[in-house]
Amino acid sequence: MTFSTFTKAIAGGVALSAILTGAALADPALIYDGGGKFDKSFNESAYTGAEKYKAETGGSYSDLEITGDAQREQAIRQFATKGFSPILVPGFSWATALQTVAPEFPDTNFVIIDSVVDLPNVRSVVFKEQEGSYLVGILAAMKSETGKIGVVPAFNFELLEKFACGYKEGAKSVNPDIEVLETYVGAGFEAFNDPAKAAEVTRSQLDQGVDVVFQVAGGAGAGVLQAAADAGKFGIGVDSNQNYLHPGNVLTSMLKRVDVATYNAFMDEKNGTFTPGVVTLGLAEAGVGAAFDEFNADLITPEMKAAVEDASAKIASGEIVVHDFMSDKACPV
Repeated sequence: MTFSTFTKAIAGGVALSAILTGAALADPALIYDGGGKFDKSFNESAYTGAEKYKAETGGSYSDLEITGDAQREQAIRQFATKGFSPILVPGFSWATALQTVAPEFPDTNFVIIDSVVDLPNVRSVVFKEQEGSYLVGILAAMKSETGKIGVVPAFNFELLEKFACGYKEGAKSVNPDIEVLETYVGAGFEAFNDPAKAAEVTRSQLDQGVDVVFQVAGGAGAGVLQAAADAGKFGIGVDSNQNYLHPGNVLTSMLKRVDVATYNAFMDEKNGTFTPGVVTLGLAEAGVGAAFDEFNADLITPEMKAAVEDASAKIASGEIVVHDFMSDKACPV
């Protein structure tokens, strides 16, 4: 079953039940969240993990881009009806649908990323986003010449505030007097799909003297990085390594290894070692980090890289504890 088959069928109004007829049993499935498969960020990272599984095992998987929230339950249910397992859904917005559908299929395994669904056949993968964000905050503060940096979350949501708070902590560990501007793209989930508005709010920060901006906006984040590059300033990518998008203007990317979570879940099912429960990935588990590659090599000084390595070691060992906004909604900085 190919992605293009799904897309064409849905565009033509064909029911999912008809599309899935005849699908191979026991293959894994991946259903993308808002922003789409090739958002160069969160969803694409899941796709990368699935492709790695396919390349290494010679196996197959099926994937699907939904066109709206009304399809969530239907998509999960129809994949499960045809025997796909595990069924992986990246994104907190899948939680309600999964809570409804997963109990109907006790012999099917499910995976949700970025939310906890406490059911006996569900693996919930969460990340310590604040730890990776702390590292890119260090880099932002060390790179800034104005003493003003920015962060642009999609909207005011506690998971996104985990990134923002960790970023502020990291920056202030370098320069306690640095000013961090925070501006939202929108007011709800639709903000993840609005790169034009993301570019607009980024320009408003740049006009106030910001010279490094961290995007936490999924697919809309492309607008943040574009606006920063257009102004000759620096953007910071998120989830996937986005350094390549604007070489010379993307300072780094906060890696959130959704690809690893996806690959591990598919492999565990194949190997008969799949386990439900909560899996937490932070720096100690190599689940988050800052991206260094040929695209930002000229932007990162040895001192900047050394500072990140030092903080990484201290966070992994527990010497530095980065504030978790999900546990305490009062960011300390």
